[in-house]
Amino acid sequence: MTTKSAAAPAAPSSKFHHERVLSVHHWTDRLFSFTTTRDMSLRFANGHFTMIGLVVDGKPLLRAYSIASANHEDHLEFLSIKVHNGPLTSRLQHIRPGDSLVVGRKPTGTLVVDYLRPGRRLYLLATGTGLAPFLAIVRDPEVYERYEQIVLVHGVRQKDELAYHDMLTEHLPSHEYLGELVREKLRYVPTVTREPYRRMMRIPQLIRSGALATELQLPEMNAADDRVMICGSPAMLRELKDLLEQRGFVEGSTTAPGDYVVERAFVEQ
Repeated sequence: MTTKSAAAPAAPSSKFHHERVLSVHHWTDRLFSFTTTRDMSLRFANGHFTMIGLVVDGKPLLRAYSIASANHEDHLEFLSIKVHNGPLTSRLQHIRPGDSLVVGRKPTGTLVVDYLRPGRRLYLLATGTGLAPFLAIVRDPEVYERYEQIVLVHGVRQKDELAYHDMLTEHLPSHEYLGELVREKLRYVPTVTREPYRRMMRIPQLIRSGALATELQLPEMNAADDRVMICGSPAMLRELKDLLEQRGFVEGSTTAPGDYVVERAFVEQ
């Protein structure tokens, strides 16, 4: 796979790269993912987001998207919903391999393990496309060195929205380099709220009721041992923030590491 951008029109600003779409996968009529080339001058931490978009009428139309690919990979990957009247996604959902996208040169964000204090377990709590940054994190060898266990909980409305289910349950555990660590340390917990599924609870309910701890045979989530990253809907962010702080968790930031971090800049467009 190429590591350089294909020839493209001059970037609309020195703040952006033009990258070429490599692949597009439509999971449902509301959800799709895509990969692009990556200019190797782009540096980011796993969990970061960047601005991406299309040039419309000579100007970049951009939104913040978490980078789903790990920082050691030679391509970029993104996960997106489709919004019929969305300024960007109404156009972005029609991209095809070979098309050009605009990608910001300065990724940033708070979902980085360096912004957490040391701990035994790392919980990654996501709803919908909030899964994206955690796809990069669970493919990061350093994360497995830092934690004894990693628990990825992904909540969706319908089961066909469990994007990357097979990657997480089949492909990643058999990965040539990460497979052994994944099999030993990663626990993947998909949950569905609006149709029959083997697990049907919202993430805050899973934690508050003790069902998650019971299923995983782990202690109740606590600030002494556990570290938490949260990405998803605003309502879910608020509810989990309150739940964690009631248990003594302290929020971390880019300037002061804490027990949990939240990505507020990530918005489902």
